Amino acid sequence: MMRLSDLRLPLTARIVGDATRGVDGVSQDSRSAAPGDLWAALPGARVHGAAFGAEVLGRGIDAVLTDVAGLETLRRSVDDLEGVSIVVVDSPRAVLGGISAQVFGTDSSSLKLYGLTGTNGKTTTAFILDALLTRLGSTTGLIGTVATTIAGRVESSVRTTPEAPDLHRLFARMRDAGVDVCSMEVSSHALAQHRADGAVFSVSGFTNLSQDHLDFHPTMEDYFAAKAALFTPEHSRSGVVVVEDAWGARMAQAATIPVVTVSSDAGLDPDHLLVREQGPKRFILHLAGGDSIRAASPLPGDFNRTNTALALAMLHAGGVSAERLEAAAEGLEVVVPGRMERVHEAAPLAVVDYSHTPDALDQVLGGLSDSGAPLVVVVGAGGDRDSTKRPAMGAAAARRADVVIITDDNPRTEDPAAIRATLLEGARAAISDGTARVRPDRLLELTPRGEAIARAVEYAGDSGALLVAGKGHETGQEIDGEVLPFDDRKRTREAVASRAARAATGRVQD
Repeated sequence: MMRLSDLRLPLTARIVGDATRGVDGVSQDSRSAAPGDLWAALPGARVHGAAFGAEVLGRGIDAVLTDVAGLETLRRSVDDLEGVSIVVVDSPRAVLGGISAQVFGTDSSSLKLYGLTGTNGKTTTAFILDALLTRLGSTTGLIGTVATTIAGRVESSVRTTPEAPDLHRLFARMRDAGVDVCSMEVSSHALAQHRADGAVFSVSGFTNLSQDHLDFHPTMEDYFAAKAALFTPEHSRSGVVVVEDAWGARMAQAATIPVVTVSSDAGLDPDHLLVREQGPKRFILHLAGGDSIRAASPLPGDFNRTNTALALAMLHAGGVSAERLEAAAEGLEVVVPGRMERVHEAAPLAVVDYSHTPDALDQVLGGLSDSGAPLVVVVGAGGDRDSTKRPAMGAAAARRADVVIITDDNPRTEDPAAIRATLLEGARAAISDGTARVRPDRLLELTPRGEAIARAVEYAGDSGALLVAGKGHETGQEIDGEVLPFDDRKRTREAVASRAARAATGRVQD
């Protein structure tokens, strides 16, 4: 239990009511706030959270964090504020993370944190980190897009990075469960919205940056700036940055904490040089100082060698020796739901991946280029999200695959046909400029998504490879405000099994 008067608050903060009131939790959600919580009533895009004050305070909550506008709203809408303590600050969202860390006791926790940011590869690298840490003898936690794990117990994730009170509550649960180290994805949204505040990462890693989320960030510069906030003393003690492109080089320069760089390009003079060995997964990571780590990626795709090297470099920066890391990496097995997940091994090879950006599609299809012929991709784009990337996604698919089937992803509230049209536009542009691998007669538009997957399996046949891109681990498809059950992995397995059954009776299509 922490008294409000003991909180470290901005100098301009004031407490209206009893400053000695104790709280043992923090909640931002008006629906889940419980007695004993400090309820954060924040300004919103449409309505101020304090508008729900009568309902929340009526459940016995007697401590509120808000701003001046929220205080006035509470005074107008709540009949009796006697017995309620209100912490008033200029920007409650900006202090919420720090307050949550104090209340939950995670500001000086023994929990060691590894953070990951970047456009692609965060989830995979976090899973690799977690697997390596487990091999090294740690009791681990994991927070990210696909799942949250606490000492081996798996829970579902609502978003990549939880809201600040939920994050610190989660850290406290991990601590109490005996977790000593946590690997965590840190999204650009979270950094921009102060969700990761109050968390200080021992080592943070940067994977890459390419176009995404421009529905939220006004420009790529804003997107970069949000990511760069992780590499400041407020959030991290040290960093590891992949410098395979110009954004990575800029991130290494922009960081205001000690960072080391990783690259497979010796010409960039990285601190750690990644050298690919013979075979699709093996590599040597030559570390600054002379040590080396010989390892193999636990997942296919050249980009996963980079993800694995990043994980190893982060652990090395965290104090683990090269010798121990090489031993931990030997024979490492990692399955990341919906990330280069092989749902069928042959006849045809079928892979489901979350790739939903132009760069991710290019990388994943490139990683499958030698896996069989024809190479078939099923691809769509999410509605109510960055629309400017859609033509580039269509072009990336057309340049890498032999057969491209454009279908629906999660159209949400947008017109699905309009979304498909923009992907087709990009694919046709690639055909027109001569950069496409796909022939015009092998570029199709097909809905619903299940039909597209079934057709793709037919095209892949016995010798081809199939990528079902975009939704990865998701088990629902959002159409016009309704989430319908849909799992790419399940549907792909069913389509392959159906084809095999028909093959057994001689009824397979050409």
